[in-house]
Amino acid sequence: VQLQASGGGLVQAGGSLRLSCVASGRTFRSHAVGWFRQGPGKEREFVGGITRTHGGTIYADSVKGRFTVQMDSAKKTVFLQMSSLKPGDTAVYYCAADAHIVNSAIGRPEQYDYWGQGTQVTVSS
Repeated sequence: VQLQASGGGLVQAGGSLRLSCVASGRTFRSHAVGWFRQGPGKEREFVGGITRTHGGTIYADSVKGRFTVQMDSAKKTVFLQMSSLKPGDTAVYYCAADAHIVNSAIGRPEQYDYWGQGTQVTVSS
């Protein structure tokens, strides 16, 4: 699966952005899809994702209530809707997918085989 992430940009604190992750070559059917981010000088961290089974969503505590992960009906695009953005959300955002991740491991980046190239999100204060 080849992934293409897009939608990043510069936004003021309190604003919103929607990131997209498009699968080429196949769909996200039967794949878990995760969003991760890596801020300056920080390790890559889990933001949110859709589980491989049942399509449920899981979020990091830091973004609960502000970010939403959704998949389109064609299962070719996964969105990360981000609201009430804070300067601390500034990072490069990556999407990732894998066909074998169990729900409990969705937040572990080393479990994913496929990664998009990343898109920069900058939140100004």
